[in-house]
Amino acid sequence: MIQFIDVVKSYEQGNNALNGVTMQIEDGEFCFLVGPSGSGKSTIIKLITGELKPTSGAVHVNGYSLERIRKREIPYLRRTVGVVFQDFRLIDKMTVYENVAFAMRVVGAREKEIKERVPYVLELVGLEGKMSRHPHEMSGGEQQRLAIARALVNNPSTIIADEPTGNLDPERSFEIMALLQEINNLGTTVLVVTHAQNLVELFNKRVIAIDEGLVVSDGTEEENEDEAE
Repeated sequence: MIQFIDVVKSYEQGNNALNGVTMQIEDGEFCFLVGPSGSGKSTIIKLITGELKPTSGAVHVNGYSLERIRKREIPYLRRTVGVVFQDFRLIDKMTVYENVAFAMRVVGAREKEIKERVPYVLELVGLEGKMSRHPHEMSGGEQQRLAIARALVNNPSTIIADEPTGNLDPERSFEIMALLQEINNLGTTVLVVTHAQNLVELFNKRVIAIDEGLVVSDGTEEENEDEAE
């Protein structure tokens, strides 16, 4: 579960990125987080992953309290949260298999576990036939699938996808969103941060809208439209 309780985040320059955010995402939910540039979306991601601590308020993520988490606990928190970045962040000199295996080696997984888990996850994202390819030999959609496989491989309870379709055409974008939906159906909590309003409308999931560091609406697109009327 992800829970923000009256969270304020101030930066040294004196400006507030968040001005009292309260929200809760239950285990197994699929949510969109939307808002204009500078609204606080990136700060929310960094708070969830332990990159930042709140200035005030409370942040709880998968059993960890982020306002008082110890430095040595952060790697354990991050094993519960897989992040998919817009720019993929793949290692080009490594093959598809090696990119995903590397994410397991970083957390100390045994080779036996790696050999069992990596092919399973690559099959899940439809890349089982491309294990020996390098990222530069793949399309943008395939690279995004590889990034999702890497985020999934340590079996996190939560996936955060930060603008996962930002570099893709509409058809590939739909495929990536359908894949995230499939992952959610397997029980993983999915939070998609996006500007792609067409995808938000197409999938009709819960939408948390943030603006100027505050939650301005929270519900499905249909519910939010009803409230506006």
